[in-house]
Amino acid sequence: PKGSEIYRGDVNMAEEQEVIETLKTIMDPHTNISLYDMGLIKDIKVEGKRVSLVFIPSSPFCPVGIQLAMNIKKALLAMESLDNVDVVVQGHIQEKQINEMLEGM
Repeated sequence: PKGSEIYRGDVNMAEEQEVIETLKTIMDPHTNISLYDMGLIKDIKVEGKRVSLVFIPSSPFCPVGIQLAMNIKKALLAMESLDNVDVVVQGHIQEKQINEMLEGM
């Protein structure tokens, strides 16, 4: 009957589980384990169509840290339920430059 649907809020809002599933597709090229499962992604906050998180590369000198951070942001931006993605890199020798580049994406 009309009007009996349960209101679930904005269906376009990202769910944390969807974000985690997306993050699990981003693999560390050296271990072939997802960055999420390796515990390198912290402080995931989903607020409506916005997500923020911290990425901590496995080493302060990680040569693929920049690429992995960009891959995280690109994968999350590709989600229809997200409009704004804030990825912050911590613990990398070039974190300042990487974070400036990520803000410009």
